[in-house]
Amino acid sequence: MGKSSKDKRDVYYRLAKEQGWRARSAFKLLQVNEEFNIFEGVTRAVDLCAAPGSWSQVLSRELRKNCDEKAQVVAVDLQAMAPLPGVTQIQGDITKLSTAKQIISHFDGGQADLVVSDGAPDVTGLHDLDEYIQAQLILAALNITTHVLRPGGTFVAKIFRGKDVTLLYAQLKIFFRTVHIAKPRSSRNSSIEAFIVCMDYNPPADYTPNMANPLMDVPYDDLNPVVGSNRFIVPFVACGDLRGFDADMTYPLDIGEANSYNQRDPTQAPINPPYKRALELKRSNFYNNTL
Repeated sequence: MGKSSKDKRDVYYRLAKEQGWRARSAFKLLQVNEEFNIFEGVTRAVDLCAAPGSWSQVLSRELRKNCDEKAQVVAVDLQAMAPLPGVTQIQGDITKLSTAKQIISHFDGGQADLVVSDGAPDVTGLHDLDEYIQAQLILAALNITTHVLRPGGTFVAKIFRGKDVTLLYAQLKIFFRTVHIAKPRSSRNSSIEAFIVCMDYNPPADYTPNMANPLMDVPYDDLNPVVGSNRFIVPFVACGDLRGFDADMTYPLDIGEANSYNQRDPTQAPINPPYKRALELKRSNFYNNTL
């Protein structure tokens, strides 16, 4: 989270720092839970593409509060992440079978009740390309989920809604009895992001989890559209109290005439930011020039 004037006007950015969340995305998972009650009965949860850790924070706080701190949360990401209480971290690739085995080993051979993923690619601005890459990321998350999620479990992931997203809905419906699209109030209306909420995991009887399986390898174009039984319309649900804050609106800072805005630092600073080396060189040059 940066320090631009735009960030100051973002009410969820400010609330995240005031409440100790690492990122504003924490409110998205909280609002999805308000609508679907996905945390109920969950004692084992997995957060894929977890860095910087706001969703892991939510899982740790909410699940441990609900089950007397017996809940287990495993966070997986290629990037290192600052430690969180009650969260076991795995720095690994979600497309590798070894990562799935690590997750299960942390659950003492058991399986997860809930798998979530807030991962997204670095967007290019080319919507068709961004939507395709995001769909592939969801399929990778779904693939590892089939290894670690118990029957009846829940899967939640960020999705980019586009013209070809119907095929992805149909693929998810094969594995889950109930599939919804959720748009939390903390997610900007101007954004194409939403969250797929898949409940009651029920894979086909003959399905064997396999990391080499692409899951969705169906050629389709204008001459071969998704029609008939392959076309599945997913219910769209808006999450969050309509009386709450609107992520697309600008709110005043609520400061007096004699006071200025009090900028809070992020809850967790980056542990190894890409600009770290540049700052070191800048300091080095400054000291060399002053000696």
